[in-house]
Amino acid sequence: MSSKICIDDAAAFEKRIPRLAEILIDAVAGGAGVSFMHPLAQKDAEDFWIGQLNGIKAGSTFPVIAEHEGQTVGIVLLIKAWAPNQPHRADIAKMLVHSKYRRHGFATQLIKALEDRARSLGLSLLTFDAVAGSGAAKFYERLGFINVGEIPGYAYSGTGKLDGTCFFYKLI
Repeated sequence: MSSKICIDDAAAFEKRIPRLAEILIDAVAGGAGVSFMHPLAQKDAEDFWIGQLNGIKAGSTFPVIAEHEGQTVGIVLLIKAWAPNQPHRADIAKMLVHSKYRRHGFATQLIKALEDRARSLGLSLLTFDAVAGSGAAKFYERLGFINVGEIPGYAYSGTGKLDGTCFFYKLI
């Protein structure tokens, strides 16, 4: 079985948008707290990914992609901070692996590749949030990210439950 991790340019990313929409829909249907509510329409999911193209073209957003046997199975975005006083920092966003491919190491590979890309860009701090007490939060802690606290009732999950969120950082 052939798997690889790659960082797409805008043209390669654009070709993946229908599949990335499927992955986002799968995550939301599974209850992931990733900014969207279930049911998520294909067009709305595609529009979200289309909205990332400007950042990719500008060199401020870097999509890290997991492929397995030629099919896109996961993604995570590295988004450089926009503020002039934060050139050393980036956010991690939309860490998604399709449910059929979870527990095969793709998420860990995606984060490691994201960290490598961040270092190559001269970045030293990664930040993001995750649903408090979730499997995702535990996953990030295992990878050395530091949980700095929780805000209760922060956002609704994809299925409508109000969840707390915790904020993470990692110095790289």
